[in-house]
Amino acid sequence: MDGAGRDVIFKASGVTKVYGTGDVAVHALRGIDLELYGGEFAVLLGPSGSGKSTFLNILGGLDVPTDGHVHFRDQELTALTDSGLTAYRRDHVGFVFQFYNLIPSLTARENVALVTEIAHDPLVPEDALEIVGLSERVNHFPAQLSGGEQQRVAVARAIAKRPDVLLCDEPTGALDSSTGVIVLQALERVNRELGTTTAVITHNSGIAAMAHRVIQFADGHVSEVRENATRIAASELVW
Repeated sequence: MDGAGRDVIFKASGVTKVYGTGDVAVHALRGIDLELYGGEFAVLLGPSGSGKSTFLNILGGLDVPTDGHVHFRDQELTALTDSGLTAYRRDHVGFVFQFYNLIPSLTARENVALVTEIAHDPLVPEDALEIVGLSERVNHFPAQLSGGEQQRVAVARAIAKRPDVLLCDEPTGALDSSTGVIVLQALERVNRELGTTTAVITHNSGIAAMAHRVIQFADGHVSEVRENATRIAASELVW
């Protein structure tokens, strides 16, 4: 997926992030220059502490850089107030994390509906659950669902507001490989059918084969960006 002629969704320029000060300062990001394109499926690889989660949180408006600029389309995220970032997250971004964060007392449909009630043009909760293959589980509570099913509810919840971008931080990290593949198939379908720009953080290099582009992080830098000439379907992944 060459950048030429592509719709640039995110543009990061000189992004740094430093936690703490003086002798205890931790440099999480050391000058990131990167673009993400509309409709792409990007995989961010790198060891723990390489900066990939910090970078994703900045793209998602959950954190702000110490220096540098981040644009979402023609909007500069780094110039927004807290309330502006809240509106940005609400209107444009879906998040999926390693742990599902479902509300135990609500059914799958009700967990998804929490998002649709505040969105401008949401999917019907049942439709979001169908996309992730859970049409038969809409009235089940989290305790009645497997870990993979709970994660797919979390994906349905994230996509129900029709976000422009879906940001996923280790979405298969708590799952075995066969269950993880099912979750990745759900993300693959969302990207393909809804055209949602998707970025997935993982330490699992096997997942990289399903991406349009693979972005390698190391020590707060982007050390490599490569395109997959041929993508492998999630169902064919082995790790």
